[in-house]
Amino acid sequence: MGQIKLEKVTKRFGEVEVIPPLDLTIEDGEFAVFVGPSGCGKSTLLRLIAGLEDVSSGQVLIDGTDATTIPPAKRGLAMVFQSYALYPHMSVRKNIAFPLRMAKMDKAEIDRRVNGAAEVLNLTDYLDRRPGQLSGGQRQRVAIGRAIVREPAAFLFDEPLSNLDAALRVGMRLEISELHKRLKTTMIYVTHDQVEAMTMADKIVVLRAGNIEQVGSPLELYRTPRNLFVAGFIGSPKMNLIEGSEAAKHDAHTIGIRPEHVTVSKTEGPWKGVVGVSEHLGSDTFLHIHGVPGCDPMTVRVGGEMDVSHGDTVFLTPQQEHLHRFDAQGLRIA
Repeated sequence: MGQIKLEKVTKRFGEVEVIPPLDLTIEDGEFAVFVGPSGCGKSTLLRLIAGLEDVSSGQVLIDGTDATTIPPAKRGLAMVFQSYALYPHMSVRKNIAFPLRMAKMDKAEIDRRVNGAAEVLNLTDYLDRRPGQLSGGQRQRVAIGRAIVREPAAFLFDEPLSNLDAALRVGMRLEISELHKRLKTTMIYVTHDQVEAMTMADKIVVLRAGNIEQVGSPLELYRTPRNLFVAGFIGSPKMNLIEGSEAAKHDAHTIGIRPEHVTVSKTEGPWKGVVGVSEHLGSDTFLHIHGVPGCDPMTVRVGGEMDVSHGDTVFLTPQQEHLHRFDAQGLRIA
């Protein structure tokens, strides 16, 4: 079991309230991702769940038990940090086994758990090496293995991939997702990278200034963002947001359209613009179009073979069924 529930949880540092009263439930077995810009409170919230920060008020419930005042080591949670925090003089085997040895667990049980974790993480051939002999991705897998052997109710990941290069990030992202499918254990993952959130999560929690802006599946947030903040944050490239007279035609203060929901023509369309930078990604090209009223530049996704050049005049037609409307307060209009 690994349900985690926050009831009216707040966090203050002196007079500054960094987490206003907040309610959130993460069900047993879910992969939940906390995402938001730097300073939004996502790591603080994770540390409150782990017990590494004291809750100013409210309750943290783990499987229905009030864990608010329970020490971190006794909450049944395992945390994986941004830094690997491995002991350089110990072998991979000893690094993974360390928390079990500290708990004075039986040696046979330690060996069983370590070998099991190594097999899951493809580390069996590296158990007798030291961390300095491993790649960054392998070292991160060792850190995850040290968490797995504790057989926790939930795993807590605090930006675990931010120290890896782009290729390794993609690989580890897939490995952690696959690990979740195998273990079926609750995982809470903190990142500022919304691509990680979209590709890994069952449930995304979007945070801003300590407040939850929206909770939902990746596609829910992508298709029906609750407000302008979520609309602009979720999606890569981000949603085009248009103000002024064009939005007023749709009885809105702001309208939004995703780059893939705009049709490009060289001959006709309601919006006219000039092609600026083109980002060629093979199968897709992202055009940055200047001169569109209320949105300059506008990003448009087209097929990789489309023949347009810098400085060309183009005409754009938004797909009406994919328009998003927002009021003057930035809230979604149904």
